[in-house]
Amino acid sequence: MSQPEMTLTSAQADALGREFDAIRTRVLADLGKRDADYIRRVVRVQRTLEVGGRALMFAGIRRPAWLAGVAMLAASKILDNWEIGHNVMHGQYDWMGDPALHGPTFEWDSACPSDHWRYAHNYVHHTYTNILGVDRDIGYAVLRVKDEQPWDRLKLLNPVNALIGFVVFQYSLAGYELEIERMPHEITMADKRDVLRVIVRKVFRQVLKDYIAFPLLGGRNRRFVLTGNLAANMIRNMWTFAITFCGHFPDGARLFTIEEARDESRGMWYYRQILGTANMNGGKFFHILSGNLSHQIEHHLFPDLPAHRYAELAPEVREICGRYGIPYNTGSMPRQLGTVLRNIFRLAFP
Repeated sequence: MSQPEMTLTSAQADALGREFDAIRTRVLADLGKRDADYIRRVVRVQRTLEVGGRALMFAGIRRPAWLAGVAMLAASKILDNWEIGHNVMHGQYDWMGDPALHGPTFEWDSACPSDHWRYAHNYVHHTYTNILGVDRDIGYAVLRVKDEQPWDRLKLLNPVNALIGFVVFQYSLAGYELEIERMPHEITMADKRDVLRVIVRKVFRQVLKDYIAFPLLGGRNRRFVLTGNLAANMIRNMWTFAITFCGHFPDGARLFTIEEARDESRGMWYYRQILGTANMNGGKFFHILSGNLSHQIEHHLFPDLPAHRYAELAPEVREICGRYGIPYNTGSMPRQLGTVLRNIFRLAFP
């Protein structure tokens, strides 16, 4: 697939950098009660959905109650992962001084340890976005999602690996820092002993909570609670996979070489973020459930700004892109996901 080229001159890149820096400075100066009220309201909704969903599953002998409980618990987990967990861990609400919303210490309802996520995602991925050989989020070190990635026989399993990741995405993320693609030739499991210990501890806590403790609390309805938790986690995993891949790997989102990003200016860093990401159209409810990562372009430009601001910034960002001749990749979720899935199947072959 053809990819947008890096065509800005140094002067244009510097001007672009100043424009985006000015937006970030303006929003940071405007942060206050409105933003604090918003995230605390989302936390209240998330907790209400979790309590209500689990309560309905305890009464799950009636199918409508079970289905409603699954839907509510899945929505709760999605909010916890995206609009709360992901965004809080980016430091978007550190300015509030609220220990419960403190990015460096926040722990989310996911099998992936937060400390691993903060390093692999916040630092590596957001600093070296879509740079081949550096950003391991390109196909999550398993999938071939772009033509520029080298092919080997294991890539024949592309569709199978994608399906597995789709269903158990939180566990794929949990094991991310093990770097299994480097074993056994570059590293061994012994090299990752400390990392593995942290992963096992977090996975054990998640399994204990969702598949042992809560089912036991369900008493005679423990089977309904167990299957309800399993269904809610699967829904959360599938939604997380879809939002993540639609924001990074649809047609038009390009990869970069180390040489292209070497010694890049602030403006060229912004430029790379735009070319390497993609947005999805939708309504307010859709944006909230995606953690506002339906505005992936704006998120990569301003990862530490409260994500609920991205919808307001998007028209301004799009206008700036238009003036500089920069492609602004956006489309419906079915369209973006369709190109991702098509490429996963196509790129299974050389």
